[in-house]
Amino acid sequence: MRVGTASVMRRIDSCAINEIGIPGIVLMENASREVLSFLLERFEDDFCIVCSKGNNGGDGFALARQLFVMGKRVEVFLVGGDQGMSSDCRINYMAAKGTGVEVKEIGSESDIDELCSALDRCSVAVDAIFGTGLTRAVEGIYSSVIDAVNAHPIYVAAIDVPSGLDSDTGRAAGNCIRADATVTFELFKKGFLYYKAREYTGDVATVRIGIPEKALLMHHEGEYIFDEEMARNRLKKRSPHSHKGDFGRVLVISGTEGYAGAAYICATSAVRCGSGLVTLACQQKIRDVLAQRLTEAMTAAFEDEDLLMKHIVNSDAIAIGPGLGNSEQTRELLRKVLRNASCPVVIDADGLNVLEGRTELLASRRCEVIVTPHPGEMARISGYDTAYVEENRSQAAAEFAAKHGVTVLLKGYSTVITDGDKIFYNSTGSSAMASGGMGDCLTGIVASLAGQGYDPLEAACLGAYIHGYAGDVLSEQLFCVNASQVIEEIPYALKEISEGRNAAE
Repeated sequence: MRVGTASVMRRIDSCAINEIGIPGIVLMENASREVLSFLLERFEDDFCIVCSKGNNGGDGFALARQLFVMGKRVEVFLVGGDQGMSSDCRINYMAAKGTGVEVKEIGSESDIDELCSALDRCSVAVDAIFGTGLTRAVEGIYSSVIDAVNAHPIYVAAIDVPSGLDSDTGRAAGNCIRADATVTFELFKKGFLYYKAREYTGDVATVRIGIPEKALLMHHEGEYIFDEEMARNRLKKRSPHSHKGDFGRVLVISGTEGYAGAAYICATSAVRCGSGLVTLACQQKIRDVLAQRLTEAMTAAFEDEDLLMKHIVNSDAIAIGPGLGNSEQTRELLRKVLRNASCPVVIDADGLNVLEGRTELLASRRCEVIVTPHPGEMARISGYDTAYVEENRSQAAAEFAAKHGVTVLLKGYSTVITDGDKIFYNSTGSSAMASGGMGDCLTGIVASLAGQGYDPLEAACLGAYIHGYAGDVLSEQLFCVNASQVIEEIPYALKEISEGRNAAE
């Protein structure tokens, strides 16, 4: 699923209309038919459609005409009059009226009462006021109309973008429709990824409206939702003739006194994700304790420099950082790994903390690197403040990835994964997973996948998806989910994703 901004969508529309030759009115008709299909799957009758004079309103008028022709009860309102109406909107406005649709105008506060009466009578309200082109705060009669819609206990469906929502940032431009669902066209709008946008969009359905792939390929800027189809298509099938040597040797450098849990979680998640052989290199003081718990993984002390070097050189993937402490010892361990490893290295937690102000360590490596920061860690290693990272997640991640030649997995709502060129947004996971140890679990999964031969970007995307998917399955029955539960769920999640969940059931 492609993600894009309003400007990207405008360029795609322009290409389809002006270069390829598809009339805009045809795209508008296609759009309205997709909204019609969405609505008729859920409602039989009684539709209230609120339009304005732009192309979003044109979609609404086309929808009203189609519903009317089908014999559905539909009430239609035009906010702000028809002066300055876009040409395609006017065509559908006139066609709706010519077909017999009564269009009531809302030009002043006194007209709001009639809208409220219609909302009381209808089953669903359709928001066709503003689309992606909104660049100013909503005020005046438009704000009053939005207040009226929001005040009624009625199902609200927004066409393309909830009116009043900035489709690039996900923030309300003053007042904003609070929709139960949004039917958006061709691209999942980038602003919908903002964690507060769901309050306005409700569920989002992304539909095709007949724009050729050529136009999308020419103007889309390489941002995608990583969804179940993408995950299933990328998971490798296991050959019946494979053995443990085919699924990677993973070294986990993790764990000091007081932080044995992080090491255990990271190593165990790598085991459960299908690694052939996992070795945990931890502090000598806690090695015996972890050796007793890790029945499927080997252990070593990272103080044994010769043995550690042997594992670094012979591993297919390395994870470093969880539970190591922000210390000179951790920095030296990271330096040793980056200078000597030839396999992908996943850096998390304290491995990231010791990079603060010392990102030159990344330049001395001869291996591929995946970093998995949360926003605070991203701020420390990038030099931005946390607030900037939170507000500009994809930009901050992509800039760091491009500058240092690494893959970034920026954790949080709609986790961002990027190599500086393409950007993916994870579609799984929820606040039910907000507990200690989840990051350590994710690191183990990503390292396991890298060791199994997935390239860094794939390993990071799949790792985030699998991690969140397991949490989502568990949260169907549990109020909150911890890392140990996710670890147990990993192989089941892999099976369901690879075969399709229905097949697994």
